[in-house]
Amino acid sequence: MGQVAIISDIHSNYEAMTAVLDDIAQQKVDAILCLGDVIGYGANPVECLEKAVEWKFVLRGNHEEAVLNGAVGFNPAARRAIDWTRKQLKPHIFSFAATKRRWQFLADTPAQIKEGRVLYVHGSPRDPVWEYVLRSDTEDFLGGVPPKIKELLDLTDHISFFGHTHVPGIITQRSQFLDPPTVNYEFTLQPAEKYLINVGSVGQPRDGDNRACYVLFDGRVLRYRRVPYDIETASRKIRENPHLDEKLADRLTTGA
Repeated sequence: MGQVAIISDIHSNYEAMTAVLDDIAQQKVDAILCLGDVIGYGANPVECLEKAVEWKFVLRGNHEEAVLNGAVGFNPAARRAIDWTRKQLKPHIFSFAATKRRWQFLADTPAQIKEGRVLYVHGSPRDPVWEYVLRSDTEDFLGGVPPKIKELLDLTDHISFFGHTHVPGIITQRSQFLDPPTVNYEFTLQPAEKYLINVGSVGQPRDGDNRACYVLFDGRVLRYRRVPYDIETASRKIRENPHLDEKLADRLTTGA
């Protein structure tokens, strides 16, 4: 395979998305793959979705699912953002063709895609849209592989790429969690091993690093990229929108 860029969790953050796309343009990438949550939280769902239609594929994240079918189990800030996002995207009888096209694109997003021995999901191999795979899931007091990780690895032929938690990291088949700084942002995968790989978040990182995060992958070597972007503008847009909670802007600054 050639080199691909794998992105996730843009969350309507236009400034982060455009900075990442500019970085990808310098990397000799054959395709852009998106693991979902293009929308939600941020101030520019229309603009972000308009770019997303150009990529090789976009998976359905839990925020796409919520916008399409209702926000169940979300906290109040997330629910308000989803309700507002739905109003921006859902077409009505007199809507322009572009609005209807974006909504259909959203409705057509698949829950998962498998290419050879590589599985792409938003949440997990067990529940592609909703399940979180957390760093704490890898921990076992006896030093073994926890049942959850074992089951997810059993559902993985070689690699499962996912997002959803906004925390990048590589989970090995021995249940080690390797964050990007630990591996110096580059890791060579072994063909006979299995991996669960979180690609991080473009638009709302939560690992203490407020730079946008995505990965480059050439079939063997994985490289994490951290990209600075105009956080001030992205935050200001959220604060100026009466339908979006200020806490969503605060998270962009702290990266947590």
